[in-house]
Amino acid sequence: MRILPAIDMMDGRCVRLKQGLASSKKEYESQPVRAALRWQSAGASWLHVVNLDGAFGQADANAHALTELLAAVNIPVQLGGGIRSLEDAARWLDLGVSRIILGTLAVADPGGVGQAVERFGADRVAVGADAKENRVAIKGWVEESEKQLLPFVAEMEALGVRHIIYTDISRDGGDTGPDLAGFAALCAQSSLNLIASGGFSKMEHFEQLEKLKCANLEGVIVGTALYEGLLDLATLIGRFERVR
Repeated sequence: MRILPAIDMMDGRCVRLKQGLASSKKEYESQPVRAALRWQSAGASWLHVVNLDGAFGQADANAHALTELLAAVNIPVQLGGGIRSLEDAARWLDLGVSRIILGTLAVADPGGVGQAVERFGADRVAVGADAKENRVAIKGWVEESEKQLLPFVAEMEALGVRHIIYTDISRDGGDTGPDLAGFAALCAQSSLNLIASGGFSKMEHFEQLEKLKCANLEGVIVGTALYEGLLDLATLIGRFERVR
């Protein structure tokens, strides 16, 4: 697996939300680029960055901070949040993002995902499968769609998608642990490269994920536990990171 530290931006600052709720915002760094350089120095091989304002409908709110971050680091960045058109995707890829993450667009216009894969290449496009009680959530997780998780992932695979990021929203930002059963079911159904997210706050969570022996596990996103000092990124990378 690959360990991907998360950098979530709101109002140009690095914050964390619990279960995606804006009211739960906690700021950790006034300049996200500092967090990015800290994680890069700790050995991160990728960064997972989310434009939270974009997810909530203000796509350009963090443009300056995102551009500064992209210019400062020399490791790949995957970016999600408010990328709801091919033009949005192209703009960020041109600015240096290595992989864009499509969420709301994937639900609202699946054909657009197929076009993105064809235009940019399958390795530069990921789809966020963010679920509340097995239903895919959109628009910064404030709305639930009618799409069920497993059929949605199968639909994305049929469109040529290679990378899926699965988040159990109810566990995101908390200490209840990840949805390992849900991830195991997803792994059993899909041959896609899977990235797990939500609730990874203890070393044992990574050990449990490893025991699933999911052949197509690409990585794990870690956020709050790093910022709160519950986990050390360099230690996680040294113990668990296996890059194919």
